This record gives sequence, structure tokens and C-alpha cells, in this order.
Amino acid sequence: MSNAAGGANSGGTSAAVVHAAVGGAAAVGPAVGVRAGGESLVTSTRGVIYDLSTMDLTKLVLSKDDIGKVSAHRHEMALLEGIVWHSADFKQGVAVWHVRNDEFWVRGHFPDKALLPGVLQVEAGAQLGAFLVGARLPEKRIIAFTHIHECAFRQPVVPGDTYYILCHELKNTGRRFTSQIQGVVGGKLAYDAHISGMVL
Repeated sequence: MSNAAGGANSGGTSAAVVHAAVGGAAAVGPAVGVRAGGESLVTSTRGVIYDLSTMDLTKLVLSKDDIGKVSAHRHEMALLEGIVWHSADFKQGVAVWHVRNDEFWVRGHFPDKALLPGVLQVEAGAQLGAFLVGARLPEKRIIAFTHIHECAFRQPVVPGDTYYILCHELKNTGRRFTSQIQGVVGGKLAYDAHISGMVL
């Protein structure tokens, strides 16, 4: 179960509220995450929901500390290192995780061939989903994830990889939400899933 600051409604939330929630760390004007003319960056190329080639993946728009202002995760379970892109309404986003060889799971999963556990890959996506939902409210709340749907793993993730986590919120009723989450490594889809969660 993941938790983070949360609670959102599906409409009427201004970028100014999101901006205040993360301490003014990122520009959230109308040009963030869209092409000229307002076209979304959502794409179906090779099954990946966003076209990462259109983004500057070398820069963070929100840091780990900024995420921590919204997310309740701490220490080794704060998996996201930063946000490299988000839509102006914070319903879509891309985070990064530089997978290190000294992480807590490496020596046990597996001793002879370290592979990032699938449960942590999904957890990272869940944390991004929680952040995007939580960033749209001015107060900190706990979000619990209730379902993981249609999860499939396609590509291994190993220490040394730069791992991108993608999230696209599909539905939000105010207290409950559903999002599509993905992991991408080396330009390939590592996993794809849908998650549901709720504000406690």
C-alpha cells in the first residue's frame, strides 16, 4: 500500500493551487507539458503513453525535496528522485529513478543477478500517481492504493539503469481515482499497469 498527500477533484483546480502546494518550485504555466497549440504529449508509440523524445530528460522540474512536500514517503521508500515533466493540471507526469547498486533490495533480489523487484516498480508508479493527485489539494492527506489491474512486466531493470516512471490519470471522482502507470528503461517499456486508489 502506498500513501502520499492526496485528494483531488477532477476539475476546477487552478495551477496556482498546485504551485502553492509544492512551494513554488516549478513553473506550471499553460505551456508546461504541451506542444505549441496546446497539443498533449500523450502518444501510443511502442505502447509508451508519452513521447519521451519531446521532453528534456536532463532537467528536473520538481526535486525529491519538492515531492516530499506532498508525499508521505521517506527514507528508502521514497523512490522518486524527481519529476522531469508534468502537465499543467498535474494529471500527467514523468518521474525519474537512477537505480543504484547500493539500494536495499540489491543483495537479496538476487545475489547473483540484481533485478529491480516488480513490486517496487509498481510502487514507484503508485507514488507518482499519489503525488499528482495530492499536489492538487492545499492540505496533506493520505492516499491508499486499493487495486492493481492488468499488470505486465516486459523488460528487466537493473542497477545502473535510468528508469522513467510515467503516470496518466484516467478517472477521478473526488475521493477515488484510477491511473495508468508505466516504467521505461533504455527506451523500452518495462511494465504497464492500471492502479486505483482513494483518499483516506
